[in-house]
Amino acid sequence: MVQPVATRSGGFGGSDGLAEFLKAGNFDLLIDATHPFAARISNNAAIAAGSTGILFFALRRAMWKQEPGDRWTSVRSIADAVGALSTVPKRVFLAIGRQEAFHFESAPQHSYLIRSVDPVTPRLDIPEAHYILATGPFEEAAERQLLIENQIDVIVAKNSGGTATYGKIAAARALGIAVIMVERQQPADVCTVETVKDALGLVDHLFSPEMNRGV
Repeated sequence: MVQPVATRSGGFGGSDGLAEFLKAGNFDLLIDATHPFAARISNNAAIAAGSTGILFFALRRAMWKQEPGDRWTSVRSIADAVGALSTVPKRVFLAIGRQEAFHFESAPQHSYLIRSVDPVTPRLDIPEAHYILATGPFEEAAERQLLIENQIDVIVAKNSGGTATYGKIAAARALGIAVIMVERQQPADVCTVETVKDALGLVDHLFSPEMNRGV
C-alpha cells in the first residue's frame, strides 16, 4: 500500500545502523510501532535512540487481560511454553506464528495444529503436525468450530493484544480449553502509549512551544 509519507523497507544493520540512519536523516523523534513481540528491532530502537539522544517512545496496543472462565498459564517465553505442556500427550493448537514453532520439536509426544501466515519452513520433525495458512481477523464462532473439530486440549498463544486474533481466546473460554499464554517481556524504562490517538497527543506534547522553551 502506498503511503502519503516517505517510506523505507528492509533492515538497518542493527542498532548502530539505525543510529546512523537517524543521524543522517536529521530525525527529531523515533516511534517504535512494531509488533509487540518484535523484540530485536524494539531493543535496537531503544539503543539507537539512547546513543543518538533522539526523543523516543513505543506504541503498544493493550495486552489481553484474563477474565472469569479463562484457564491461562502465563509463561515468559516460547521455551517455557513447551515445558508447560508437560509430558502427557495433548492435542495442541499453536497460534504463535512460524518463527518459533521449532521449539516444539523438543516435545514430540504431542499432536500439533499449527497456524501461521507464512509456511513453517522446514516443517517440524515430529510425528504429528498439521498446518494451516491463514491471515486474521479470526472470528470467535469460526475459532470455536476449529477447536472442536480438531479436539484441541490446549492453545499456545502470545499475548499480542488487539481484536484481530482474540477470537481463539474467547472461544477457549467458552469451551473451557486451557491456554498457555506467552507474556510480553518489554523494557520498563521505555515510555509507552497504547493507541494512535495517544501517540499523536504525545507527539504534540513533545513538540509544543512550552516544551521547546523548557517550561
